[in-house]
Amino acid sequence: MSEHRAAWWAGGDATTARKATVMALVVALALTGVSALVWASPQAALSRHLLASVIERLETDPGPDPDELVAELASLQQAYAAETATTSELENQVAELEAALETANEALASSRGENVRLESALAAARTRPGADDPGPGTGGADAPPPTMPAPSPSGGDGATPDPGPSPSPSPSPTPPPEPPVTAPPLADLLAPELPLYGMYTQQAPFNWATYDDTSSRVGVRPNVVGYFGGWDQPFRPDAVERSWARDTMPVLTWESRPIGSPNNVVEEPEYSLPRILSGAFDDYLRTYARDIVELGLPLGIRFNHEMNGTWYPWSETTSSGAPINGNSPGDYVRVWRHVHDIFEAEGANELVVWIWAPNIINNLPAAHKTPEHLASLYPGDDYVDWVGLSGYLRPPYRDGQTWTFDYTFGPSLEQLRDLTDKPILLAEVGASETGGHKPAWVTSFFDGLAQPENDDILGFAWFNLAITTYVEGQRTTNDWRIDSRADSLEAFREGLLDPALGYQLQPY
Repeated sequence: MSEHRAAWWAGGDATTARKATVMALVVALALTGVSALVWASPQAALSRHLLASVIERLETDPGPDPDELVAELASLQQAYAAETATTSELENQVAELEAALETANEALASSRGENVRLESALAAARTRPGADDPGPGTGGADAPPPTMPAPSPSGGDGATPDPGPSPSPSPSPTPPPEPPVTAPPLADLLAPELPLYGMYTQQAPFNWATYDDTSSRVGVRPNVVGYFGGWDQPFRPDAVERSWARDTMPVLTWESRPIGSPNNVVEEPEYSLPRILSGAFDDYLRTYARDIVELGLPLGIRFNHEMNGTWYPWSETTSSGAPINGNSPGDYVRVWRHVHDIFEAEGANELVVWIWAPNIINNLPAAHKTPEHLASLYPGDDYVDWVGLSGYLRPPYRDGQTWTFDYTFGPSLEQLRDLTDKPILLAEVGASETGGHKPAWVTSFFDGLAQPENDDILGFAWFNLAITTYVEGQRTTNDWRIDSRADSLEAFREGLLDPALGYQLQPY
């Protein structure tokens, strides 16, 4: 074979030169990526045949006719062009079908969420209280965004997108129903084996974007999610289902006022404690409890928190002893027991962890700092499952203040432990960047949790937001977020992941 090739191109006449030119073109084509595509294509039988024919002629024929080679080359090029067009058309059709499928899946997911919302609203409408009871609210900073109607998978004019000339695929079989969401029994939640790490964000559990983004920066997933609800809202089964679908315990901070009420408004006569005790909200409470039973999944309820302060309409008295919102001493305990008794009658207490969570006493008025005042607000061990605290590192800072766990929580923990031996949850905590003390405080916070004397603390829930407020008459933004700065994030990550603390969380 090599001798034939040497004899063929060694000549120098015009015919031989023409042959050499054509042969060079054919060989070049065979060595490019074109031939690779042709061989790989399952529809390229004709091209493979033509290319093989040319190569065979090169190897066996010492002097193939140039005109035939040119014709065969042209046929090969035409076949390649046709197959390229066919492949491109098929790829376009596949892309259109994949896009249509993705749109349909999004519509299905949105429709499921809308169905849950409508079912909840319908249940509330059937048993809505009378004219004197709360109506729908407008939502606040922690309220979930309104659910929008599911987008149609068709085009803007309602016509189904044209998938192209390829045959329509056969209808897909109906997918099997999704398995029901499950959760641990209430007994396991009341006495968890592992510490709890929770987080509040602007939208979770209705939207996990910030919750997941912060978790990715820390490196582990929380096992608790905190969220807020008001008495102008029905029970949200989707919040509980979405939480347990991620093996995360939902803890609702349930406020006896509309969800959109500003925090600086304490006088809301429609939601006074005496009015609640009069039975004005009993129908609402029964419906709420029944909806929890119907769902059948447990949750924590932190009801009317920080009651020992002076900034909520369920607080009883000001620093001078004057009534707040028409309330009287003793009303708070009576309301707690009233709500708890309704839930007990409806069977909902088999699914609820009741969390009584005052504020730390450090900056309270003198009359509200005493153990006697705290004890006057405690409903009793028969009505409470966990006790908790809200506690922050926040300005204004006091003379002699230290950036430590003991300074922030020590005096309040002492009063709680004198009051009851119930498990403790640091139910709402955070640290401001103002003053530059946050990294040191975060380090001390985790060191404090690891101390043996704090073994009765189940864990904590971090308030992962930045809030603008007034501090001593000056407008101030307190950035409570875990990842507010790199050094604060690193202190948090190192503390939470310290093996001495015992947190065994799923990696993110």
